[in-house]
Amino acid sequence: MSKERMSPEIKQKIISWIRGTVGGLLAFALAILLAGGRWDWLWGWVYIGLLTTAMAAHVVVLLPINPALLADRSEGLNQEGAKPWDRPLVAAMSVFLIGSMILSGLDVRWKWSGVLPLLVHLGGVVLYILGWGIFLWAMACNPFFSESIRIQRGHQVAESGPYRAIRHPGYAGACLQFIATPLILGSWWALIPAALAVAGYVLRTGLEDQTLKEELPGYGDYTQGVR
Repeated sequence: MSKERMSPEIKQKIISWIRGTVGGLLAFALAILLAGGRWDWLWGWVYIGLLTTAMAAHVVVLLPINPALLADRSEGLNQEGAKPWDRPLVAAMSVFLIGSMILSGLDVRWKWSGVLPLLVHLGGVVLYILGWGIFLWAMACNPFFSESIRIQRGHQVAESGPYRAIRHPGYAGACLQFIATPLILGSWWALIPAALAVAGYVLRTGLEDQTLKEELPGYGDYTQGVR
């Protein structure tokens, strides 16, 4: 990697992202285990391990090929040009996702869903890994894979990798993760907030697609051949 690609500013932003991510992981882990009411909850730790691995994969995937994109993600939804309607929409989806985690813990503690079959847990693990795999693949193939919806300087249509088959593969992968979360943790009830989070992403996908059609040159032609 060249010195130009890894400037001091980019390095500092990457460090900031890592710090924020570690803090977020600790908060999620604490919330999940406290909701479950026990520290030896196997599937709680499995989920925490998967989430930690997925976050670490951001660094492994992006650092060699596009450290600037990893640095960009440190700014969250605060980037210049971000659509004003995006922040409340993402906030609502985050509430539903966190609610799914906490409700799963409470469900396991009070046994509302009973004991789910092992195959359900394992199916959730497979679905979660698949979702994150698609998400990271999309990120690796799209140098404009921003946290917020916006048109960036030099923005071009992404057409390689999973973008050959679907316009918004990152969102598709995220939706698989949302559904997988309550399955891993063992809660049927937590599928409700997970489904609401997916609905939020469906809405966001439509809004972003319309934005790109209107503001990104070449995107309209791209949509003619890709669903």
